[in-house]
Amino acid sequence: MNTKTAYLTKAALIAAVYAVLTFVAASAGLAYGEIQFRFSEALTILPLFCPAAVPGLTIGCLVSNITSTINPVDMVVGTLATLFAALCTRALRNVKIKKYPLLSMLMPVIFNGLFIGAEIAYFTGEGTFFKAFVPASLSVAAGEAAVVLILGTILWAVIEKNEKLKSLLK
Repeated sequence: MNTKTAYLTKAALIAAVYAVLTFVAASAGLAYGEIQFRFSEALTILPLFCPAAVPGLTIGCLVSNITSTINPVDMVVGTLATLFAALCTRALRNVKIKKYPLLSMLMPVIFNGLFIGAEIAYFTGEGTFFKAFVPASLSVAAGEAAVVLILGTILWAVIEKNEKLKSLLK
């Protein structure tokens, strides 16, 4: 398989898995809104290993946000948050604290907290934007942190310890 085909295949697989996991979370009422616990967000650690994860996560987010209960704008805002987080995760992949890529892992938490928090505050917030933004942002960031720092860390550790899996992702 040539390099371009392998890259596109990996990106497509990541996009599909991300979308499916988001739809599973949505069926449990966990994928959209101020309280989010998208299982798919564990995959946001994949740019640490795989450059194709950046477009894969971005497209997966776009597809899964088609059914967003917030607003159709979520397709743009959520997708941009995912793209920026994935790019920063990839860029910071070699920055580690005691061999753990904490800074990279925090990128999805920060970007989703800010972007989705702002989106929720703008479209559903009561009172002033800032008054609605802070709790919405913190709520989204907390759910994101739980998924990324727990499930994402488990996924990261599994990939780190498995050379075959790591080489498949390259």
